Amino acid sequence: MTKINEKHNLKGTLVCVEGIDGAGKSTQLTLLRDWLRAAGQDVIYTEWNSSDLISQTTKLAKKKNLLSPRTFSLLHAVDFADRYKQIIAPALKAGFIVLADRYAYTAFARDAARGVDRNWVRKIYNFSVKPDLAIYLDINPKISMGRICSNRAPKFYEAGMDLKLSPDPYESYTIFQGRVINEYQKMVSEYGLIQIDATDSIHSKQTAIREKLHGILAGKGVVL
Repeated sequence: MTKINEKHNLKGTLVCVEGIDGAGKSTQLTLLRDWLRAAGQDVIYTEWNSSDLISQTTKLAKKKNLLSPRTFSLLHAVDFADRYKQIIAPALKAGFIVLADRYAYTAFARDAARGVDRNWVRKIYNFSVKPDLAIYLDINPKISMGRICSNRAPKFYEAGMDLKLSPDPYESYTIFQGRVINEYQKMVSEYGLIQIDATDSIHSKQTAIREKLHGILAGKGVVL
């Protein structure tokens, strides 16, 4: 049994929001952060692939399309490990509410969708604690593509073009993100992710997340 399967005993509260691009993760976490801060809570926000140590290296490698699936996986694992050590773990020990825009589950879904061994990926992240609340925003890949393509074309790795699923980036995106969604669906029961329909209104999604978090915080004696 690894830490991510066990309830942690740290003073703080860890909340993560998962889902493919276009699901509305950042919007929901921004609203949640503002609500918690307005209620006087100490909040730390962290997002995927944002470590000062490694993120620029990852971006450069992505730009040159140099990453194999396993290298891609390892770079993101280093990024996560650095943020976990420098941000997430200290904040939880200090009693903060940590809001994570994607967590280890992102690696579990994306790396497995790229053909990397599921057990191997899970072992890499076995140092990370289980979130108090893990939300999965479920969305159809075609709706997701419509949302992101209103501003830009799919990115190379985002579309899974490295896997040569299709020469058309839009078709490749749909196929690859469909694989990612399949991995998330498996994790709903495996890790107890709370699944929410990403096509619901912003308000209804936020209300559902707040209700879940309110109960968790109340159980820790935190009054909002």
